[in-house]
Amino acid sequence: MSARPTTERERHPEVAALLERSHRLGADPRNTNYAGGNTSAKGTETDPVTGGPVELMWVKGSGGDLGTLREEGLAALRLDRLRALVGVYPGVEREDEMVAAFDFCLHGKGGAAPSIDTAMHGLVEAAHVDHLHPDSGIALACAADGEALTRECFGETVVWVPWRRPGFQLGLDIAEVRRANPRAIGCVLGGHGITAWGETSEECERNSLHIIRTAEAFLAERGAAEPFGPKLPGYGALPEAERRERAAALAPYVRGLASRDRAQVGHFTDTPEVLDFLARAEHPRLAALGTSCPDHFLRTKVAPLVVDLPADAPLETVVARLGELHTAYREEYRAYYERHAGPDSPAMRGADPAIVLVPGVGMFSFGKDKQTARVAGEFYVNAINVMRGAEAVSSYAPIEESEKFRIEYWELEEAKLRRMPAPKPLAARVALVTGGGSGIGRATALRLAAEGACVVVADRDEAAAAAVAKELGGPDRAVPVVVDVTSEEQVTAAVRAAALAFGGVDLVVNNAGISISKPLLETSVGDWDLQHDIMARGSFLVSREAARVMIEQGIGGDIVYVSSKNGVFAGPNNIAYGATKADQAHQVRLLAAELGEHGIRVNGINPDGVVRGSGIFAGGWGAKRAAVYGVEEEKLGEFYAQRTLLKREVLPEHVAAAVFALTGGDLSHTTGLHIPVDAGVAAAFLR
Repeated sequence: MSARPTTERERHPEVAALLERSHRLGADPRNTNYAGGNTSAKGTETDPVTGGPVELMWVKGSGGDLGTLREEGLAALRLDRLRALVGVYPGVEREDEMVAAFDFCLHGKGGAAPSIDTAMHGLVEAAHVDHLHPDSGIALACAADGEALTRECFGETVVWVPWRRPGFQLGLDIAEVRRANPRAIGCVLGGHGITAWGETSEECERNSLHIIRTAEAFLAERGAAEPFGPKLPGYGALPEAERRERAAALAPYVRGLASRDRAQVGHFTDTPEVLDFLARAEHPRLAALGTSCPDHFLRTKVAPLVVDLPADAPLETVVARLGELHTAYREEYRAYYERHAGPDSPAMRGADPAIVLVPGVGMFSFGKDKQTARVAGEFYVNAINVMRGAEAVSSYAPIEESEKFRIEYWELEEAKLRRMPAPKPLAARVALVTGGGSGIGRATALRLAAEGACVVVADRDEAAAAAVAKELGGPDRAVPVVVDVTSEEQVTAAVRAAALAFGGVDLVVNNAGISISKPLLETSVGDWDLQHDIMARGSFLVSREAARVMIEQGIGGDIVYVSSKNGVFAGPNNIAYGATKADQAHQVRLLAAELGEHGIRVNGINPDGVVRGSGIFAGGWGAKRAAVYGVEEEKLGEFYAQRTLLKREVLPEHVAAAVFALTGGDLSHTTGLHIPVDAGVAAAFLR
């Protein structure tokens, strides 16, 4: 066999050029939206079976993003077999069957699954093809007279293709356009995007960029100055500080509404594009028309929920109106589904909005996780840009509602959703962990993030909080906040930061603390006050502010206190620490009794002897406790382990596991409980 195994071969030069081109195109949001579009290259490889040449096409597969595309994200297909599918094509009414046929054209194992756009790339007689979703191209594609504007903008070099749902027939249509228009370098796809081609990777990229930049210049030079109309009095952007404060106050209410069918993570955007759109007279009409490009409305739903009040409306008025609008939105979405659903349509997936627009404030977007929520917002900004361009030169005319439904509830789209892995236990939950920069707090943040939660890492040490947030994966997974839990203002600010970052809070871990080990007669009032300020007062403040948000969300929540064995067991030289831990323990009981009616569960954990990795023990507590027990400080963990029933040392990860056990779903009917994590200390058994 003349060909070397795939694992040993060098990358094909056409594949290398394809990846480089994809990365350049995908790096600029003017060229295509996130995960939008696909690129391809054709070339000859040695067939490992016959040893002879075989023509292949490499094309970006289903999913993934051009800017970060890797070779394993490509599907490799035999070109002769792919083009032979034309002979067995059963017609547009059965074109979805062709997606399964692509699997029989694959060359070798591995790689990505072929996408619905594979035919577009394979049937076009060009060595390289790009299909992209630039705002400028979609603006022409969604203009009422887009065909005439395309001809005016490009002459004969770019051809208009009327709207057709992505699939095999669209591939045939574009291939025919290429054959019938030898001077053409690409086409504008009505209601969709652009496609360009070239005989080399460089020529293809050059043609793609020519279409995009020429469309941009055309819209700028020919377009109206105020395509969204005049400014509406009272609808302009609030000052930044006031705007962010209003957004943080609204976020929990909005997230609660968006989570009626299933829990969602939120994202807030107040970019100039959004604020200007909402300040203009035409925004209600345009928003109601919905987005057009399939990539847009699959992530944003067919239309947003728009608050119809001025920017300075009282907060309580906006909240009440949101409730009314949400009820109407759900009724309208259900009516939309029932207008178009057939006997074989997938079940309605949920009627809550993915985009909520508030004049003067900005946009809230929602998804199953932070990245999905953020990307939904980015796509609606793309939609605003498309509306602006279309209105500047014509009028915005998205595809018909029935066509949107065919895309949104496409069986191929439903099959893609079925292939996705099951969500993790804490998916779409937002956790705030105090003292999250080290020890038990860091271990808890790591565990909650691993189980799917978004995490707000709260700590007095800014660098430590930032390091843990980075370790968890950055802004789409975790954000750091600097907070001294004794400060009411800082605690309020931390909870507001969580609302702006992720939409709210629904899982709190009260872990921040210090330890002062002194006999009674050596314990000063300052020692007592400091100990109680940080743990008793701090836990109260964090729980109060978090509970406020949880109640506003209306979707329940969890509050977990990391208390201590010392809240139950009376040891020597420990009056300030033991008393404040007992205070925390009773807060658990009191809050469980009070917050249960809101679906908020409050539980506690009583660790003991967590020496390794502990910031408290490293800060002097360990030395003092070692002196009390007459052991060397470095052997304190071993000492604690030997006095337990299990003879095992307790680590931060064990406490984190208990937090997850309480919040991960299996103990959904448990509240007011204290779990010992002490390897067995009989004197601290709960009675």
